[in-house]
Amino acid sequence: MILANTADSGEELVADSHLLPAVAVGRKTGDLIRKYAQSNPNPTAKLVFGGTVLNVRPSPVVAAFSSRGPNMVTPQILKPDVIGPGVNILAAWSEAIGPTGLVKDTRKTKFNIVSGTSMSCPHISGLAALLKAAHPDWSPSAIKSALMTTAYTRDNTNSSLRDATDGSLSNPWVHGAGHVDPQKALSPGLVYDITTKQYISFLCSLGYTIDQVKTIVKRPNITCSKRFKDPGELNYPSFSVLFGDKRVVRYTRELTNVGPAQSIYKVAVDGPSSVGISVRPRTLVFRHIGEKKRYTVSFVAKRKRRGSTVRSEYGSIVWGNAQHQVKSPVTFSWTFL
Repeated sequence: MILANTADSGEELVADSHLLPAVAVGRKTGDLIRKYAQSNPNPTAKLVFGGTVLNVRPSPVVAAFSSRGPNMVTPQILKPDVIGPGVNILAAWSEAIGPTGLVKDTRKTKFNIVSGTSMSCPHISGLAALLKAAHPDWSPSAIKSALMTTAYTRDNTNSSLRDATDGSLSNPWVHGAGHVDPQKALSPGLVYDITTKQYISFLCSLGYTIDQVKTIVKRPNITCSKRFKDPGELNYPSFSVLFGDKRVVRYTRELTNVGPAQSIYKVAVDGPSSVGISVRPRTLVFRHIGEKKRYTVSFVAKRKRRGSTVRSEYGSIVWGNAQHQVKSPVTFSWTFL
């Protein structure tokens, strides 16, 4: 059997288990095979196992089925956060069911190859456990920040990460902060930490009732006396800027030094020509481990976008020195539907 992708799946190849000899091909190859089969009165094909292929280029790529942004619930929070391994993962498999999952499949195997965004979950969870073991005093938010700010966005050909759907370049609404890098995440230099009180202020800013907030946080004494004017004020490691009717969006973030004492960081910004980005201060000096410093970033739309379609552009804010690069992705939207 030749299993050819439709346009929705693009060039993504998933190693499904089959009950008969089969091969999967992308949409482009599938179209060529169909054309050949229709034009040749006696079409033939031969399936040959090519062995294990190493050093695939480009790699990694963003899976076609990977969840995409923008965040439709809270657009001021950029989603996704990060990406990780999730395609064609070889892992332990229960012998209670065959590799295809079909009732008629009576084969038994201790391992199986499975794909899905859910396959990324145990990889990222394992990295979080690794960071927690290395840094027992880190909060979940600090761990998330370390994974995000150290993620990479360039593949093994030194190109920007690509979308497996059609081979096009991906963006922060596709890969978030990028692909996780365990080694760098162990030593991120700085982290964006978030306290429970800040999360509660964030929830209160979303328009939930007091009872709804109490249900979420499991605390009876919530009053929502403190709430953010803008949900984007949450001390998140990324930025999602919605201009709408505003020309200026301003956020203050707080960084915690988890690197050496006497660390000095300078900021570097990157963005589209349609947006002005200014950061104050431009240098942060951390004299102690655990010391916290704040900075304010102003985003100014140089011209107003017209039309009813969603328009987005991208940038980044990087605090760096010779040892660390603490990178935050930024998305800009003029109209959000």
